[in-house]
Parts: sequence; structure tokens; C-alpha cells
Amino acid sequence: MYQHILLPTDGSPASAAAIQSALQFAREAGARVTALHVLPEFHTFTLQAAQLEDTYESYMRETSDHAAAMLNVLARKAQAMGVRCETVMHRSDQPHRKIVETAQTHDCDLIIMATHGLTGLKGMVLGSQTHKVLLESSVPVLVFNASKAEH
Repeated sequence: MYQHILLPTDGSPASAAAIQSALQFAREAGARVTALHVLPEFHTFTLQAAQLEDTYESYMRETSDHAAAMLNVLARKAQAMGVRCETVMHRSDQPHRKIVETAQTHDCDLIIMATHGLTGLKGMVLGSQTHKVLLESSVPVLVFNASKAEH
């Protein structure tokens, strides 16, 4: 059925719950997983060139190190469950676009991701990366609603 699953993660508790379920699903389906984390771009908040350069380098290093550690934990969980796992990092202020793009370029046949379950004004203001992926992806998307799983 499914052979290659894209598993985007933002490191949130909702994402962690989806990861566990997605890895179990992948193991049962005999599928491999590509774990993806999209890091935000650096944005300038100062006019002092020296501070900007130091801040930029430190931001890039710290965010990359954090993402690599998070993806490494996910890869170890996959390995422990007998699921082949590749990890990928991208930078973008539009994570949904990188998720859709990665699914296509890596020939994934399913995306499994979490939703935070935000509704009302909060959901409208913050936007939903999951909703945007659902709208733009030609690859099927399985959504794990972590807020419902907690009850």
C-alpha cells in the first residue's frame, strides 16, 4: 500500500504523538520514512552590522543543531521499531510549501502530520500548516489530531 511516508515534525507535543503513531503505521505497512523539520529563516532586527553578523551565525548554528538533535531522536525511534528513516532539514518561512515540495521530490506516497487543533480566531490568526498542506498537496495526507488523542 504505502511505501514511503513523509513525517514532518515541529518538535511540539502534538507532533511527538503523531510521530509515534506514524512509526507504528510505517512498521505495519513495511514503509520507510523521511522525517522533515523546516527551520524558520533569520530575520533582521538590528541596524548594527557587527551584531547582525554574530546574531545571524549564532542563530543559524543553534537552530540547525536543535533540528539535527530532534531529527536524530526521531531516527533512533524509527530504527528501534525497525523502520528505515532518512532525515531532512530545510529553511523556509512557509513550512507547508517545503512539506509539499519534499513529499514530491522524495517520491513520498503519504504525508502523516499532526494538527494542533486550534479553532476559532486563534486558528485563523495563527494559520494551520496542516490545513495548508491539505490544500496544496497532491500526495495524500493523514492528519493526527493530538488534541483528541489526549482525551
